[in-house]
Amino acid sequence: MRMRLSVTPSQVPSGTVSLRVVNEGVTTHEVVVLPLPSGQTVGKRDEGPGQRIDEAGSLGEASHDCGAGEGKGISPGSTGWTTLKLSPGRYELVCNFPGHYAGGMYAELDVTG
Repeated sequence: MRMRLSVTPSQVPSGTVSLRVVNEGVTTHEVVVLPLPSGQTVGKRDEGPGQRIDEAGSLGEASHDCGAGEGKGISPGSTGWTTLKLSPGRYELVCNFPGHYAGGMYAELDVTG
């Protein structure tokens, strides 16, 4: 199944950044924020056991139904959010539920200085 994660706007100034995640899909999702190494393209991380990518280095996530921060996922039709302090750079936003990353649930967020 092809899925997608979109970011609007895709570029924000550094500092305190609030991400509001609206699940318009039919299954539960989350959004994990990972630094994107120089030269790496979104969607190129390796899936490991359980069809998930490594979340090492995660800066936070929105995965709480109608709430902030970590939880068990954002249900269809619901909203979750997280507020982070982000430095200038590139970040990959991903849904790391099994198979969702491989299904296309990733996007780039650029943070300017």
